[in-house]
Amino acid sequence: MDQWTKLQAGFAGLNIGQSANKFAKGFNTTVQATKERIGQVAPDDITELPQEYKDLEARVDNLRHVHYTLLKVTKVYESETYDYPTQIQESISDLGTTIGQGLTNFAAQNLKGTVPVPASPPATPPTAQHKTLPHAIGRAATTAAQTLQTSPVAGEDKLRTALGAYAGAWEKIADARVQQDQVIRAQFLQPWQTTLSTSIAVAMKARQAVRGSRLELDSAKQVLKTAGPSRQEAARLEVENAEDDLVQKTEVAITLMKAVLDNPEPLKDLHELAKAQLIFYATAAEALSTVQGELEELSVAAEGDYRKSRDH
Repeated sequence: MDQWTKLQAGFAGLNIGQSANKFAKGFNTTVQATKERIGQVAPDDITELPQEYKDLEARVDNLRHVHYTLLKVTKVYESETYDYPTQIQESISDLGTTIGQGLTNFAAQNLKGTVPVPASPPATPPTAQHKTLPHAIGRAATTAAQTLQTSPVAGEDKLRTALGAYAGAWEKIADARVQQDQVIRAQFLQPWQTTLSTSIAVAMKARQAVRGSRLELDSAKQVLKTAGPSRQEAARLEVENAEDDLVQKTEVAITLMKAVLDNPEPLKDLHELAKAQLIFYATAAEALSTVQGELEELSVAAEGDYRKSRDH
């Protein structure tokens, strides 16, 4: 056998030996974990991890739970239709009429000669129609106003005007709703999900490595207890190596968990969520406050007309 063949045989034997050793360690670790789970290992035989490590574990678990808890609710912002009325059955022709188109038609019928009437926008494909509660309310109010366009009755004329103004308010709210959802998806949902899948996930993986190393150490200690004289030295070295490995992996996990807990990004992301919601609700409040004043004036005028008609 030439020298190259001998080297190949030696490497092959080394690889086989390493694989067998790795398999044996994995098997012993699995046995150790099973014994611990079913209560066959005395508490004193389980290596105690540093208190700092255990405290960090609890804090990271809490942070991870916080992310899952809030994401479970706020993920609704990923779907535009989260508040869309389920009882609405809109046909393609219904969806083809946007709030803006309805308001243009309303202006053309009621404001001719007083203000410039904008040109009708091109027809929008039905797939581009938004399905949100604000859009649904705006479309319903627009359709209702159009229904009353040809009515000669004064009271209905005021109602038509009121419905047109109401639809306009909800058009602003609908636009703000879409903008809010886009901001929340980009500046809250995505960053929080990224934190879960990166830094928190890395810390969790490091903790799994610590657990595996700790099980390997305790398994090695059990082997040392029962090792015969010929295996004592090798078993002792296995314990020492396992102890060094556990210390190293524990230090790495502590560093990673501290980095997760010190990260200011989750708080920044939460601020972006609240800011986006504030802008939406402020826009909605302003639009409704304005239209409410207009509706109040029309209501008072309609009440006055009604009383006058009753007096005659």
